[in-house]
Amino acid sequence: MTTSLTLHTLSRDDVLAHIDALADILENCVNGGASVSFMLPFTHEKACAFWLGVAESVGRRERTVLACADELGELIGTVQLITDQPENQPHRADVAKLLVHEKARRKGAAMALMEALEAEARKHGVSVLVLDTSTGSGAETFYQRAGWQKVGEIPRYALMPDGAMTATSVFYKFL
Repeated sequence: MTTSLTLHTLSRDDVLAHIDALADILENCVNGGASVSFMLPFTHEKACAFWLGVAESVGRRERTVLACADELGELIGTVQLITDQPENQPHRADVAKLLVHEKARRKGAAMALMEALEAEARKHGVSVLVLDTSTGSGAETFYQRAGWQKVGEIPRYALMPDGAMTATSVFYKFL
C-alpha cells in the first residue's frame, strides 16, 4: 500500500484547473468498463463537459469534490459528496463517482478517499451516507470491505458502458 498519497478538497477553481487530469481519470474508468453513468464511446471532451458541470455544482456548494494525488503530485482518484438534499433530509448525503485510475488501483487511494469523504460528511453534519454501484463489481466488494451495509439489489437498473444491462446494489453507512 502506498503511504505517500495526499488528499485535497477541490474548490470550483481547483476543479477547473485540474480538469484535464480529472477527465483522464473519468475517461480511464469508463473506458475500462466502470458503470458510472456514461456509455461508450466515451471521449475526453465528454469527460471535460462532465467536470465543467461538477465545477459549477461545487461553486453552488451542492457538493464537495475530493481528490487523491500520488507521490509525484499527479491526481489518481476522486470522489464526490453530494450534500444538496431535499429539505427533509439535511442529515443525509450521496456518495458519487468514486474513481481511481487503473494505474493506481490497490494502493489505498479508494480507501483514503472514502475515509476523507466520511470526515467531510461529519463536518457538514451528515449522519447517513448512501450510494449505489453495479452488482457484482469490484466496487461492490470494496464497499462491503469498507463497512457499508448493502440494502439490496435492483435488477436491470442501468446499462454498463458497453450497453449490457446490470443490476445495481444500494448501500448505506451511518456515521
